[in-house]
Amino acid sequence: MSAEQDGRTVPLSRREFTILQALMDNPGTIQSRTALEQKLYGWQEDVESNTVEVHVHKIRAKLGPGLIETVRGVGYRLRDTP
Repeated sequence: MSAEQDGRTVPLSRREFTILQALMDNPGTIQSRTALEQKLYGWQEDVESNTVEVHVHKIRAKLGPGLIETVRGVGYRLRDTP
């Protein structure tokens, strides 16, 4: 899976792509960490880790820090204009 940044293709893992797609489906809308975990692992899983934060960090490293905004204590959202 991949995304485009400045005309270049950037490879993303399946989980990175899932998070980015969830944020892109609702740009500007805050997605809670729990909602993103459910998209990654399904309703049946109980995830006790910082996996969402790690994946968001990796996306930022690949696509730039201005794309995804952290809303402290709430979740993440895709910025309208990076």
